Amino acid sequence: MAGTGRILVIVTSAGEYEKVGFRTGLWLGELTHFYAVAEQAGFGVTIASIEGGHVPIDPESLAHDVLAEWGTDRRYADRDFMRLLDETRSVAEVEAADHDAIYLTGGHGVMFDFPDSQRLADLVRDFHESGKVVSAVCHGPCGLLNARLSSGEHLIRDRNVTGFSWREEELARRDKAVPYSLEDGLRERGARYRATDQPFASHVVEDDRLITGQNPASARAVAEAVVRKLR
Repeated sequence: MAGTGRILVIVTSAGEYEKVGFRTGLWLGELTHFYAVAEQAGFGVTIASIEGGHVPIDPESLAHDVLAEWGTDRRYADRDFMRLLDETRSVAEVEAADHDAIYLTGGHGVMFDFPDSQRLADLVRDFHESGKVVSAVCHGPCGLLNARLSSGEHLIRDRNVTGFSWREEELARRDKAVPYSLEDGLRERGARYRATDQPFASHVVEDDRLITGQNPASARAVAEAVVRKLR
């Protein structure tokens, strides 16, 4: 199967928590870290959001110490790059056939719109069943929760995965704000959830063409794993 040389990156359209007044959205570094690795490896990147158009950014991901990691501050200062987040395509406008891999970014916003998007679930299935790479980081695996194979079985059943842990939610003081536990949701669908003993440390789990990272620090390592798999 000939490669397309492109990776589809999915981001949230949700900008606030439903139960409290906190703002949320995309965790910017989970996009920029992955983007840098993919770009350096020669892959083009298509950014799509659930609804299309403007993408909200989690304000905590813009803190000075966070922005300084792996050049996110330079991307944030780059008007042309940030304009990509004002004019995203919707998931309804993209196809698996045009890309070699899909990558689901995080930020708490995805907890509210990724699981409810049937189109996203269908895209994930299409990538998987066409032999392509499916990847996600942090809360991005929320987009795997309701993805089912053509057989009707959950795509992540009996698969090794990771994602933002409940312990990390507690340490981030979001355990009272989030609508559910991602860790529990993955387990409930039959996945074998794996987490590092050190919260917020980079941790990636690979299960053939399914690649997941636990937290924001894992985005770059997820990208490197995806590139290795595509090569």
